[in-house]
Amino acid sequence: MRVVVFFLAVLIPGMGWAWEEPQRGTDTRSALMDALRPHAEWMLGKPVQFVVHSLRRSGDVAFASVHAQRPGGGAIDVATSPAAARGYLDPDYMDGTSLQALYRKSGKTWVAVHWAIGATDVWYADPELCPEYQAVIPEVCGD
Repeated sequence: MRVVVFFLAVLIPGMGWAWEEPQRGTDTRSALMDALRPHAEWMLGKPVQFVVHSLRRSGDVAFASVHAQRPGGGAIDVATSPAAARGYLDPDYMDGTSLQALYRKSGKTWVAVHWAIGATDVWYADPELCPEYQAVIPEVCGD
């Protein structure tokens, strides 16, 4: 049920929750993508560009659901990625180059505190994460 509600929330923005979507071209959106980029590049190789599916901010926390690609739309071959070579990623057991991240703002800097690449579950619905991040993922943490 949580997955259905999540996808409805992504497809039907503005359901009255307390988060906002940082718009393309804003400093906040750039800072959030820049905070996630080093993790993605360390795992998938450089350079990485993100296609944003969902981006939410509320106060000093944020959530992102993105797809990593090469600039210009090129596909990333997970099997030949640095993380696959290190034994961290296996393309047979993951959802491609999808990424999700939970952020916290530290001073003036956004930090991707929790993140995953290719997750096949809704890992961020963890009850231990919900007290801190419920404002940006209410559909998986309860209203």
